This record gives sequence, structure tokens and C-alpha cells, in this order.
Amino acid sequence: MKKVSKLQDLPHKILEAAQEAGLQKSEKERSGSFVMVDHSTVIAKVNKRFEGKLEIMDTKDALKKYEWLRDYRWGLVDRDKDEYTRQADEEFGGGYFLRILPGAKVEFPLQSCLMISKEGMEQSVHNIIIAEEGSDAKIITGCTTHPDVKSGQHIGISEFFIKKGAKLNFTMIHNWNEGAKVRPRSAAMIEDGGTFVSNYVLLKPVKDIQMYPAAVCSGKDSVCRMTSIIYGTGNSLMDIGSRIELSGKGSRGEVISRVIAKDSSRTIARGMLIGNTAPCKAHLECRGLLMSDRAEIHAIPELIGRKKDVDLSHEAAVGKIAEKEIIYLMSRGLGRDDATSVIVRGFLDVNIMGLPRGLAREIESLLDIVSKGL
Repeated sequence: MKKVSKLQDLPHKILEAAQEAGLQKSEKERSGSFVMVDHSTVIAKVNKRFEGKLEIMDTKDALKKYEWLRDYRWGLVDRDKDEYTRQADEEFGGGYFLRILPGAKVEFPLQSCLMISKEGMEQSVHNIIIAEEGSDAKIITGCTTHPDVKSGQHIGISEFFIKKGAKLNFTMIHNWNEGAKVRPRSAAMIEDGGTFVSNYVLLKPVKDIQMYPAAVCSGKDSVCRMTSIIYGTGNSLMDIGSRIELSGKGSRGEVISRVIAKDSSRTIARGMLIGNTAPCKAHLECRGLLMSDRAEIHAIPELIGRKKDVDLSHEAAVGKIAEKEIIYLMSRGLGRDDATSVIVRGFLDVNIMGLPRGLAREIESLLDIVSKGL
């Protein structure tokens, strides 16, 4: 596919699908944009206002430009971890390289979108994100399929490097179709005083997804927060979790997940906290809402403490909507379907994601569309 100079020049169907995955076609409130279709980068640009603060390019181009970047690639994810990491290494098709330069404060989010547009396409990408020392930025990225595509496979390697005192808020929206097989492999390293907030949203049915991003708080007073909002429908099989390892003194972590299971979907919600040093503190919370007798939610919270002064905790709950809540809303004039939609929308609370208000409104609008379809 040919490169374009602005998002409005993308083919209509591609732009429409990308927007459903969080891409904003108006670039005025974005610090930069990156779009890859299959293995072709069609746009990689920095908003002029933020030139000198950011770098955005295809990972292949970045590796040619920076010899030192080879030390980052496969620095956190083991290329021999499984068959998918090996395939991503052997069939490297690019990906995005996003770098926030030292001390840069970027108020508008960077945005990116990875799309499968060919039937049966196996997309293998490797993303490298570096938040340099003292920087502060937000990223929203979407992964999706072209509306005419029925099947495909996505393997996405993502490595995040959060340097000293840096803050990065990363939000990923998956908007696949029912025939997609998805295998992300992600890892993050947070240095002294760094903060990494990772949010994940899955809104549409997917054939099979397996992801278990891991973060290591290696630095003193480092912080990691990982949140997932998952809506399982159809025959989707979803094995999704988050793992935080606390290795720096004073490090803190939090894993929060909200799962809705409908139809015959099956969700495995994993979470692991590992306390390697003291003092450290972390909490894990998993809540699941069953909307069907054929759906299943399997919550697996795990805590591992390796020092006597670690402070690790968890809570997990799986259940259904309470009938009394529906009756109460119906007494206020809502029909049963509308009452159910209101309860579900409240369960999928975007506030748990710690997003800036403008970005939170964008995610809320996507969730509103989903909840209305219940």
C-alpha cells in the first residue's frame, strides 16, 4: 500500500476501521501518527508542534538509523520464548519505533494503528517504545482487521523502556474480527522513579487471543499499573493477563481487570505479582460479570513474596448482574435491556484506567457503542 501524507488520504474502509480502534483522523490533538497496513508503513509523522520531542518511524528504518537500537530489540522479550516469538524474529515485518526524547513533556497523545487487510495474512511486527529520562507522554494504539477480511494472524512483539523519572501512559485497543488469531508478546522495564501505566481494551469478538504482558519495576520507587477491560462475545477464546515483578526498593504495582462474558465466550483472566525486594507494595483485582450460562470466566490471581516485608494483596470475584439492580432501574422507567446496558456500562468504568480526561472521553464513546449493543 502507498504511503500517505495525512490520515484523511487513507482509503475510506481502512480509515473507518482504524477509527473504531481509537485512531483520530483529525491530527490536531495528536502529537504524532503511525499506521501500518499488513507490513507496509503508510504514515509515520510527528505533529510539527512536537518536532524535537518525539521520534516516530518504522522499526526497520529505526534499526538502520541507530546502531544502538539493536541492543534494545529482544532485550526484554526472549526471541526463543515460544513458536510465535521465533516466527516474529524470522518473519520480521516492521512495526513502530516510538521514542520520547529526554525531558520532553508531550500533552497530546501519540497514536498508532496496526491493521490486517489481506485474507489469511500473518502479520509479524516488533514495536520498540523508549521513554527517555524525565519525559512524559501518552500513547494510544489500535489493532484491527479490514472489514472485508475474515481471518488472519497477528504476532506483535512490544518492548517498553521507561527511563529514570519518565512517565508513560500506554493504551491499547483491540478491535479484531471473529476469525483473528492474536499473539502479542510484551514486556516493560521501569527504572528509578519511572511510571508505566498500561491499559488494554478488547471490545469485539476474536477467534483466539493469548497475551500475558510482563513488567519489571527494576528501579527505586518505580511504579507500574496494568488495567484490562475485556468484553467477550460469540465463541471467543481469550487468555489474557498481566504480570508485575517488583525488584526496586519502594516499587509499587497494581493489576486491575474487568471481564464481561457473553454467549459462548471463554475468558481466562490471569494476574501475577512478584515481590523480590522490600519494601514493595502491590494489589491485584479481578472482577468478572457473566451474561450467559454458556460463557465462562476463569480468574487466576497469583502472589509470590520473596522478602518478609513485601505487601501483596488480591481480590477476585465472578458473578452475574443482581436482579434487584435491574428491578431498581426498571422502577425508574428503564426497560430491562436498557437497565442491563446501564449496569454493564457502569461495570466497564474507564476511570480505573487513569487516563487524561480527553482520552478517557474517546474510550468512553467506544464503550458506549458496545454496551448499547448488549
